[in-house]
Amino acid sequence: MLVRPVERNDRKSWLRMRDALWPSSSGEHDDEVDQYLAGEAREPLEVLIAFDEKETPVGMIELSIRPYAEGCETDRVAFVEGWYVDPDSRGKGVGATLISAAEDWARSQGCTEFASDIEIENVSSTAAHLALGFVETAVIRCFRKSL
Repeated sequence: MLVRPVERNDRKSWLRMRDALWPSSSGEHDDEVDQYLAGEAREPLEVLIAFDEKETPVGMIELSIRPYAEGCETDRVAFVEGWYVDPDSRGKGVGATLISAAEDWARSQGCTEFASDIEIENVSSTAAHLALGFVETAVIRCFRKSL
């Protein structure tokens, strides 16, 4: 399996995975991907893409550095903004390989903590995070109100 930073020729595959991960926001993904590939995006800071033995893109992880993450002690925390593995490739080590590559990236950025968050009802992602050494720090509900 190969994991490397996303490149311009990965646009279609990355966009497909973003649409699968965040279907309710799919209309925004074209512009966001194009901004990132043009070097004009503030976030994510890094995007890694995983390929299987046939060189087919099967997963991706989007990363940032946040000044705060729930349960963390430092003010420079590497953060998983998005993590996706194609359903047919799950349970084959793709997610673990992406997390390992993301951890290497985080260390190269001077980070000593790595964090993530998920929706409360996402049981499979919870299991994946726990299996890869993440520790649950909090369960919260967030609210907003238009003024």
